[in-house]
Amino acid sequence: LTTLLTGIVDYAGLFPPASLSMRDAVHNYAGYVQSADGWMLARFIVPVSRLQEFEAEAQRLLPKDSSPWRISALAESSFQDDANRIAEFNARHIGVIVDAVELKASRLEEILAAALLFPKSFHVFVEIPIQHDPAPLVHAIGQAGLKAKVRTGGVTPDAFPSSEHIVRFLSACVSEGVQFKATAGLHHPVRSLNNLTYEANSEKAKMYGYLNAFLDASFLKNGLSVDDAVTLLEEENHEAFQFDTEGVTWRSHRLSTAQIRDSRTDVASSFGSCSFREPIDELKVMNLL
Repeated sequence: LTTLLTGIVDYAGLFPPASLSMRDAVHNYAGYVQSADGWMLARFIVPVSRLQEFEAEAQRLLPKDSSPWRISALAESSFQDDANRIAEFNARHIGVIVDAVELKASRLEEILAAALLFPKSFHVFVEIPIQHDPAPLVHAIGQAGLKAKVRTGGVTPDAFPSSEHIVRFLSACVSEGVQFKATAGLHHPVRSLNNLTYEANSEKAKMYGYLNAFLDASFLKNGLSVDDAVTLLEEENHEAFQFDTEGVTWRSHRLSTAQIRDSRTDVASSFGSCSFREPIDELKVMNLL
C-alpha cells in the first residue's frame, strides 16, 4: 500500500469543491509537508496567473534547508506567456520550484506546441477529452515526451465519465508507456456514493476511488483484460482489496509490490484532490492504513 500511494496526492485546495483562499491552502500544505502522512503528498497545484499571490503567502513558510516545495502550475492562456512567467518564478526562488505544468489540448498541433515551450526537465501533463477514443492523442503525447491527464469527475453528476471511457484511457496510456495523472472527483479510496460538494444540500453521485483507478492501471500493465478492468474500476467493496507485505490481491488477481512500483514509475503518476486529509482519513476508517 505504501508503494502504491507514496507521493500520490497533488494538493488542489484552491479548487472546488473546497475552493480555499490562497492563505488557507498554502498554510494547509505547509502543515501537510511536515505531518506524519506527508509521504502521500506530492505537489501544490496553482494556476500560473496566481503564482504571484502564492509567493506573497508562502514566502515565510518555504523551507530553508530541506527539499523545496514542488509546484504544478496550471497553464490557462497563452502557453508562451505562461512558460515565461514560470521561468521567471523559478529564477526568483530556492525553497520552491515549479517542476510540472498542466494544460489542456484536444488537437495534435496543440500537443506539439506545448512540447516545444517547456524544458525537457519539466513534467508536462496534457489533459485530453476521453469521450472519443483518446489513443491518437495519447500516442502524440508519448511521442512528444509529455504526460497525459484525465478528468475523472467534478461537482455535478454529468461531469463523471463512464467506466469504459476511463479504462480506454488507462489502456492507451499503458499501451504507449505514457504516465498519467487524474483530477477531480477522485478523493475517496474506493468507489462509492458521495456528496459532490461540501454544501448541506449537495447532490450525490457514484464517485470513482483512487485505489480502484491506480490499481486498475497496475493490473492493466500486467495483463488484466479490459472487461475485468471495468469491473475493478466499479468495485465498491474495500475488503475486495487485500494488501500484504508482498503485494495486493483483488478477487482472483494478484500484483506484487515490484509490479506496483513499476506501474507507478512507468504509468500512474498522481491524482489531484482539493482535500489531503479526506483520502487518508477514509483509508484509516477502512483499516487499510
